[in-house]
This record gives sequence, structure tokens and C-alpha cells, in this order.
Amino acid sequence: MKPASDIHPKMYRYRRIVEAKLFIDAHYADKIDLDNISNQAAFSKYHFLRLFKSAFGKSPHKYLTEVRIQHAQKLLKSHPIANVCYAVGFESIPSFTKLFKAHTGLSPKAFSKRLQAQDQQQQAAPLTFVPHCFAKSYGWDE
Repeated sequence: MKPASDIHPKMYRYRRIVEAKLFIDAHYADKIDLDNISNQAAFSKYHFLRLFKSAFGKSPHKYLTEVRIQHAQKLLKSHPIANVCYAVGFESIPSFTKLFKAHTGLSPKAFSKRLQAQDQQQQAAPLTFVPHCFAKSYGWDE
């Protein structure tokens, strides 16, 4: 019997690319680079780069940066900027700040302040954060 890689080469290749993406998702905070990720998929780094871009529409580095920024957004609500920077895998605060602002339109400090202001507003007037259709269905808007 032939191995699965011979029977369905495209599916097998795609599966390895998805596994590499999942590797990024699981290890975003670690010091990983194209060599680590391509080794995980068992491809040469240049072949892997082409396959990843083809499958996901972006480079592995860009995807890794996006994952780190998404996690940073969650952490900025309750942690200092420097701690968040290192916790999500960035090595310097200036590069983190620059990339964060490029992705979100706000600096980490401004983003954190906005989250804190939203929390204060929500605590002061919680019903303003309930969707109108939901509030109406329970008679809360009267």
C-alpha cells in the first residue's frame, strides 16, 4: 500500500502547511523564525514561504506578527506595556510599539487607555453596552 503522501500529495502538502500555522499559533511568544517554522513543516524555507503565502495570502512572518498583536491587544487591558511586549514574543519595545500602531492605528499606550475608559464606561452604565435589539426583547429600553 502506498503512503498517504503518494496518494494525495496536494492534501498532504496542505496539511503540513496548516500544521506549521498551528505551530505559530501555539508558539507565537517564543523566539521562532522562518527556519523553525519551515522545519516544523519539513520543507525548505523558500519552498515553505511560497506554499504558506499561497495557502494563507501572507508570509509566515506577517502572520506571526498578526497573532502576536492580537494577543497583545488582550493583555494590554490589565498588564504594563513592557510586560506585554515581551510576553507576546517581541524583543524590543520600540519595534513592538511601531508594529502595534501599524496594525491597530493606536499606540499600545493609547489602546490601553481606550480599553480602560471602555471598562469605566461599562461599569458606570452597563445597559448602554447591551445591543438595542436584545434590550428591547427583554423590555429594558422602556
